[in-house]
This record gives sequence, C-alpha cells and structure tokens, in this order.
Amino acid sequence: MQALIFDPFSGASGDMIIGSLIDLGSDASVIRDVMESAADVSVSINRISKRGISAVDVKVTTGNEHRRSYYELLDVIRSASLPKGIEKSALVIFSLLADAESKVHGQPLDELHFHEVGQNDAIADVVGACTAINKFGSHQVYCTPITVGSGFIESAHGTLPVPAPATLEILKACKMKFRGGNVPRELLTPTGAAILAHFASSVDSFPQSLPLSIGYGAGDADTPQANVLRTVLAEMDDALIQDPIEVLETNVDDVTGEVLGNLIEELLRMGARDVSITPTTMKKGRAGHIIHVIAKSEDTSKFARKIITETGSLGVRVIPTRHRLIADRRMDNVRITINDQQFEIAVKIAQDTHGTLLNISAEFEDCKKVATRCGVPLKDVIRRAEGEAWGRFG
Repeated sequence: MQALIFDPFSGASGDMIIGSLIDLGSDASVIRDVMESAADVSVSINRISKRGISAVDVKVTTGNEHRRSYYELLDVIRSASLPKGIEKSALVIFSLLADAESKVHGQPLDELHFHEVGQNDAIADVVGACTAINKFGSHQVYCTPITVGSGFIESAHGTLPVPAPATLEILKACKMKFRGGNVPRELLTPTGAAILAHFASSVDSFPQSLPLSIGYGAGDADTPQANVLRTVLAEMDDALIQDPIEVLETNVDDVTGEVLGNLIEELLRMGARDVSITPTTMKKGRAGHIIHVIAKSEDTSKFARKIITETGSLGVRVIPTRHRLIADRRMDNVRITINDQQFEIAVKIAQDTHGTLLNISAEFEDCKKVATRCGVPLKDVIRRAEGEAWGRFG
C-alpha cells in the first residue's frame, strides 16, 4: 500500500501543500486551471531554491477581494462546477475553518464573516490542494507534528499570538500534533491546518515505510531553515495497521498484590491499550514489580499521575516507540447449542487490511456464563464457539 506522508518541519500553507504535491507528480496545469476557475485569481507555478533545496513555488495573485459570510463562501464552492469528490472535500475544509472561527469569535455560523480565509486566494488554495491530493486516490495520508512558529502576527482582528486562535482550534478539534519552533513568525496558516487536518492522520514520527519519491513545496518567507513543506510518497506494509504508542514503566517494591490488581483495572478503565506487571528482583535482593503500560502519547501524563498516586512511585519512565503493528479487530456473535439449549456468544475477529482472517477468540465472560449454567468445562464452550466462528467467518 502506498501512503502520503506530510512532514511540515517548517509549517504549512495551502500553496506549500499544492507545491509539494505537484513536485510529487500532480498535474500542474490541471491544478492551475481548477484554481483559476474556482476564484478570481491568477496562478503561477515555478521551481525555486529555498536554502539550497529545489522546491515548487505556487503563487496566487488575487483580483477583486470579498469579505464573505460562511454561507456565501459555500455558494462560491458549489457554483464552481468542481468534481463531486473535490467539492465535498473543499466544503468539509471550510466547515473546519468556520467552526474554528465561530468558536474563537463566539458567533453562530449564520452571522460569521471570514476575513483572510474567506478571500479568493484561500478558496483557490483549498480547491487546488483538494485537486492535487486527488491524484493519489485512496492512499493513506499521514502528518508528522507540525511546526507552527512563535511570536505574534497582525490580522484583521488585531495582534494575535502564534499559532493563530483559529489555527489552534483546528489542531485541537482534529487532534493534530504540533510544536512551536524557534522561528518568530507564523509558519502554519489556518488554511494549511484545515487541509492537513481533513486529509491526514497525525503521527509522532515517520511510519515505517520505503520512500518512493519526495516533493517540496516552497513557502513565501525566507527563514533560517529551508522554508519548505516536505511530502513523501512511500510504500508501506499494508497487512497490519500502524498504531503510534508510548510505553510507561516504573519499578515498585512495597506495593501489595491487591493494589496492583486494582491499578490494572483502573488504567484499563481510563483507556490504556494494555497493562502488565512483571515480578523482578531489585537492589538488596528485595522482591518487586515492573509496571508496564501501553498508551497513546496524549494520555501518558494522566496514566503516569495515576501510577504515582496509587503506588507511591516517585517517577515513571516514558519510552517513545515508533508504533506497534496491530490487526484490524471487530466484534460479532455466533450461536451454539449445548444440552439442547441455544446460547449467543460474542467473538473477537482479527483481520489484516486485505480482509485475511488472522484469529478468532470467544469472549471469556460469555463462555464462562454458559459453562456454569450447563455444567460443562469452560474450555469446551470456548472451543465450540470459536469453531462455529471459524466456520462462519473463515
């Protein structure tokens, strides 16, 4: 399976996204025509050098500008005669922008008027980006943490901190990871944030993959580092799903089994992916335990706090990992007959992304209830339920 990986180490804007995708092979003439037909703009596409890196530079020159309401902007998109898939994506992106602006300014959508993001260049950027990414069809799309910049910017609403409030709202709503960086200017625009948030899944680092080609889209500003957006077309192992995680660990030597058992239940209830506890021998020959927790990176602080408060540990190690490979899992039900009685048992079905069946396991609690009621060994109920499931779903 091929994937697009956006690597915005110097931020992102609509024209940077378009430029990087043209550099990867999207048709520049098609994209230019779509942008110029959707809005009153003129588009030039050239190759330039940014700090020694060759990149595609997309420049949008506007004609008459308009301060549009949200619904006027939607009418502009719908009247542009775009292909349905591109129109749908553009409408969703402007919906993200509108929701963010509405929340920041405390205005309902029907009273909302766009300033910068409602102008013709923003419309052209969104439509152009949707057209450019459409070339890559159903590819998976990922985005590493976005560098947003620092300091303050001047806007139609006055002096605002970086990231701009609307940009930050989009990142929050779509759970996109970001970092500040040491460049005192805005590196991520609201339009760039909304485009990436719509198309891409946020990841901590590059997924394990084989790079096939690399594209660079040029930003307008000259910054100490190359002001480009890097986008990678990569071949990925498509049999299993990549799940970005972190591992928490701590050693304890004076905690009872009851407390540890309760900690496992509490951490799982809070959303930990997995919890395990390993007996170990600690200094001076004392018996102890190592607590291991698998979690999403955004949850590690709350899990570390829970471990410290429950066990008295003075510190928790957070071990970053690239990701774990997991099967696609779903639940279903099968019916089995025991002693002339029918019972419904839940089963967990594991498949790869091609639909190949990898494993089936019967739900323990369901099987236990049937075994107790019928007076038969638990292992027999599990075997019959899983056999029925393999016959039905295999």
